[in-house]
Amino acid sequence: MKKPLILPLLLSLTACMAMPPKNSDNICATFKEKDNWYDHARKSFERWGVPVHVQMAIMHQESHFVADARPPRPWLLGIIPWFRASSAYGYAQAKDETWDSYINNAGSWWADRDEFDDAADFIGWYCNISYKKLGIPKWDTRNLYLAYHEGHGGFQRKNYLKKPWLMQVANKVARRAQIFQNQLSTCNKN
Repeated sequence: MKKPLILPLLLSLTACMAMPPKNSDNICATFKEKDNWYDHARKSFERWGVPVHVQMAIMHQESHFVADARPPRPWLLGIIPWFRASSAYGYAQAKDETWDSYINNAGSWWADRDEFDDAADFIGWYCNISYKKLGIPKWDTRNLYLAYHEGHGGFQRKNYLKKPWLMQVANKVARRAQIFQNQLSTCNKN
């Protein structure tokens, strides 16, 4: 008699999982599907001054809007799970120590890396520090992404110059931000 209760329980648990948007390359479709995401990204913009399209382009690159994204786990001998290369987690791929700094300086104690509103606020916060500390304009997606990826010290040391692949990724993020900005100008009318 208890077996019929298991299926509804499992279905309700899977329904609670945050699924990425179906069309993450179209910011209008994303905001239409995830109806509160625009409000959260806009709130981050109002708090930190980092444009919505910049936040969303960084998040798209970091996690493709997967709530519980993590770096891949290597396997020893193909059977033993090993340590991940980084503690990065969530929509923003925030590392443990950077997330802790955010919590202590700007976030709430119950903020989570796998919650979109907290991740958007984190990206705004981090990019605002990049602006204050490094002088990177808040609409300069390319350099904000390089500072985001390399950390503020790594950006100051210009570590990214030794990583041609990262320079290509930063250019891709900047192009995506431009696409998102263009799309936002049309979907805001709707």
